Amino acid sequence: MSSSVQNDSVQHLIENNDEYRDLSQQHSDHSRRLDVLGAQRFPTAEEQLEELQLKKDKLRLKDRMYELLRDYEKQAS
Repeated sequence: MSSSVQNDSVQHLIENNDEYRDLSQQHSDHSRRLDVLGAQRFPTAEEQLEELQLKKDKLRLKDRMYELLRDYEKQAS
């Protein structure tokens, strides 16, 4: 599948699928928070734990987004 087709599918899901849009927003929020945490020279133990949890959650979100994308593309073809 071409990148262009996949980008079109993602855009369609963002515009028309509430779950995908929410997951995408959460994923972006996690990315921004991880950027902040990653920039710290001496994170606290709590911040290190938060970073680990955010990474796990971000991966879970990405997996679910991929499932929705795959399902959409199966239906569209």
